[in-house]
Amino acid sequence: MESVILQIAARHMRPLLIILSVIVLYRGHNEPGGGFIGGLMLGAAYILYAMAFGVGKTQNRILFSPINLTALGLLIALLSGVPALLSGMPFMTGEWVTFFANSAFELKLGTPLLFDVGVFFAVAGMLMLVMFSIMEE
Repeated sequence: MESVILQIAARHMRPLLIILSVIVLYRGHNEPGGGFIGGLMLGAAYILYAMAFGVGKTQNRILFSPINLTALGLLIALLSGVPALLSGMPFMTGEWVTFFANSAFELKLGTPLLFDVGVFFAVAGMLMLVMFSIMEE
């Protein structure tokens, strides 16, 4: 049973939820949020789309399969600890790099953000993997 209202809502809400999930991911270092909540929001965007259009059409829309997205996330999270090892610090110690240090727009990025990106992808991938398999039955 197809719902035109759900399809219209899903078509418009998916991009909005994706953008908001990235904002929550980045915001998580100074405020509540981060990779886990952002990943839940990203997964929810595609689950909503799958409810409206079906799992097959949704899987054609995503760049990576959910299992590959989960594996990518775990790999990124694991690799986020390597820079600390290379500099002689304990594994998963935060390392920071400053871009545009002498300008009005100073940008600090670090391995905690890289870890959060890994969690973001892993959570979104697992959520989609579980929900798509449930929805296919």
